[in-house]
Amino acid sequence: MAKHHVSATVNGDPVEFLCETEDTLLDALRDSLGLTGTKEGCSTGDCGACSVTVDGRLVCSCLMLAVEAEGKAVATIEGMAQGDTLHPLQRKFLEHAALQCGVCTPGFLVAAKALLDRSPEPSETEVRYWLAGNLCRCTGYDKIVRAVLDAAAELRGA
Repeated sequence: MAKHHVSATVNGDPVEFLCETEDTLLDALRDSLGLTGTKEGCSTGDCGACSVTVDGRLVCSCLMLAVEAEGKAVATIEGMAQGDTLHPLQRKFLEHAALQCGVCTPGFLVAAKALLDRSPEPSETEVRYWLAGNLCRCTGYDKIVRAVLDAAAELRGA
């Protein structure tokens, strides 16, 4: 079976990879590009652990075919920090102890960033609604919500 050649931009860098027709974007990110920050949780789009943005839209990378990334801009957890400087969301997750095992954390961070890019001053209800597609088995969601609201305030300069 012939492999497909895909050219895309991942975290601002042009990339090329080969994939099978049935390979998911998650497969390509982890296996072809070595970006293992995006986690595989359920493989059915129910847990949000594999959340990335594609052309600014939040998607479950386990549900998107890798070939669909052709010409698209993909952002993963690896693109969130600037060198050694953590994004405010990453810092606030640490400060608020909003993580434990870490499997869900990259998906929560990517989803939260997508929210704050759209809505810099979200209400608690809006944060909870936006993050409803991300599941965590270890923490209560309150610390995650508080971290997102705190990061939003910092990003606004409040």
